[in-house]
Amino acid sequence: MKRTTLSLIAGTAALAAITGFATLETPDASGAAVPEAAAQLPVERTSLLCPAPSLSDIAETSYTSFTPVTKGTKGDGKAELKPVTEVSADGTGDPGKGKGGKGGKKNGAEPVLTPKEPGTPATGDTSGSDTPALAGTAEGKPAPGWTVQETTSIAAGTARGLQGVTCTAADTEFWFPGVSTAADRTDYVHLTNPDDGAAVVDLDLFGKDGAIKSTVGEGITVPPHSSKPVLLSTLAGDPQSDLTLHVNVRSGRVGAAVQALDAKTGGDWLAASGDPADTLVLPGIPKDATDVRLIAFTPSDSDADLKIRLASSDGLITPAGNETLRVKAGMTTAADLGELTRGEPGSLVLTPGDQSVPVIAALRVTRGKGDKQETAFIPATEPVGARATAVGNSAKGTTLSVTAPTAAAQIKVTASAGSEGGTPVTKSFTVKKGSTQDIEIPAPSGLKGTYALTVETVSGGPVYASRTLTVTQEGVPGFTVQTLPDDRGMVAVPQADQDLSVLQR
Repeated sequence: MKRTTLSLIAGTAALAAITGFATLETPDASGAAVPEAAAQLPVERTSLLCPAPSLSDIAETSYTSFTPVTKGTKGDGKAELKPVTEVSADGTGDPGKGKGGKGGKKNGAEPVLTPKEPGTPATGDTSGSDTPALAGTAEGKPAPGWTVQETTSIAAGTARGLQGVTCTAADTEFWFPGVSTAADRTDYVHLTNPDDGAAVVDLDLFGKDGAIKSTVGEGITVPPHSSKPVLLSTLAGDPQSDLTLHVNVRSGRVGAAVQALDAKTGGDWLAASGDPADTLVLPGIPKDATDVRLIAFTPSDSDADLKIRLASSDGLITPAGNETLRVKAGMTTAADLGELTRGEPGSLVLTPGDQSVPVIAALRVTRGKGDKQETAFIPATEPVGARATAVGNSAKGTTLSVTAPTAAAQIKVTASAGSEGGTPVTKSFTVKKGSTQDIEIPAPSGLKGTYALTVETVSGGPVYASRTLTVTQEGVPGFTVQTLPDDRGMVAVPQADQDLSVLQR
């Protein structure tokens, strides 16, 4: 279920609890006044989950938390980010491994970080292979638009490079096009359960010939307040390079993210693709990408014929030799787009042919050459909408890419104060129709520490964005890309009036 749907249900339930019954006024034939539009109000509670960062003993992980300043918030509120662990009811158990059972309760572990006031990032660090998954909750003032970034640097080994993931909310369904069980890949899906009851999850893989038959991924139980990594190669028979993973939660809810590790080209996190749609945007392909691979899948019973276009700095163009892509129903399809951007920033735009069929997609992007390569992923994403935020940015090695595929747009970009000091800066930009632009980031004056970038849509068509972090380690161009969908910091609350007449019926 989409988070917007959950928010509406929760909002309506809250109104009903306050008034007894909520009634919506509708205009009658006599020309009565049309009711006021639903009010946009800040959310009062946000929950996020961060997967366990690494199995490497030499992993260095940083967490950054940030809430943009939001008008209309009330009270002080609080937020914290703590290990996802469980102990038994008598206080015993193994909190480091998330063990426990019915009747368990969360332990009293110390927070990894404590978020600061809205407008200022907070950071926390950890190292090694035993860092657990994290769960966080923000209430009141820190809740609207709360964003947490997990970034891990590994100097050597199978997982070498820079790995980054935006911590997300729990849900009941996820799609991951771009996973692999090839010999050089070690892919884990991390399932994190933040609730008091167990979650039951089905994992299904789809390859070039359709669904891969396996009973191993059926009915996986994730205990309360715990995280479980599942090696994807255990779900399949023969190795395959391009697969789509479907995470379907039978009961409860989980957070899900895939850690994709390559023995030759490093690794990164693969975030879930946006909901299946007939038009997709994959924003922010680095201008120095040496290889781009598109992986697509349709859960529909019909084949999908997609038009492929690149939103370049000058507008939409059709890549030579890769004008279209046919995605057969229930089968994963991949296309090697090569050195697609050729020195300019770009975004991929997928649109339907003669028939509209919902699809999901992701890009596997490579930088560097030979034994100095590193990979990252860009899933299809939703627009920035009202506001989106990327955190964990540094003075160097940060790139913000924006694209407006259908119409020109005006955006506002704010660089927050630094985690250790600095003054926020805001600038406005125009994004040309069909173009992708690497924004000249307005770095905070007197910056100390890391800072957050907040993008707001002011006018015009929908804007899609991503943020790239880069760092070079022993000649290897490490990087990670995070997309910037709407932060859901505001929710529409319909006007409702108390109707006490129902008590007399």
